[in-house]
Amino acid sequence: MKTVEIFTDGACKGNPGPGGWGAILRMGKHEKELSGGEAQTTNNRMEMTAVIRALNALIEPCDVVVCTDSRYVIDGMTKWVHGWQKKGWINASKQPVRNADLWHELIDACLRHKVSWKWVRGHDGHVENERADKLASDAALAAGGR
Repeated sequence: MKTVEIFTDGACKGNPGPGGWGAILRMGKHEKELSGGEAQTTNNRMEMTAVIRALNALIEPCDVVVCTDSRYVIDGMTKWVHGWQKKGWINASKQPVRNADLWHELIDACLRHKVSWKWVRGHDGHVENERADKLASDAALAAGGR
């Protein structure tokens, strides 16, 4: 299996509001940048979308390290999702899980790959995180943000 590093970030100009996502995929010396935006969304949805789109861009199963500053995404996938699935997508507060549609997409996107999760501190000089943030912020502006 090929090894791929993915660096992601999401941004929102207002929360909710216009948002964007950015991802950098790296395999050895090769890199690819992806980004996109939505006119009305939330920061968490953009964080999740960045990972989904990056994983879905891989054309074959890979050993993937996802680097993100989103505890929401990492904790969701490593701590919370199994309980949500057991409880029929109801959270600890007995409410429907927010962003369940994207959690389902993220789970599906992970199935083909061996995925590990790495948290990085956001806005702290991490080069790839800063690049992903710029991609996400630019996409949020293009989607109508100020």
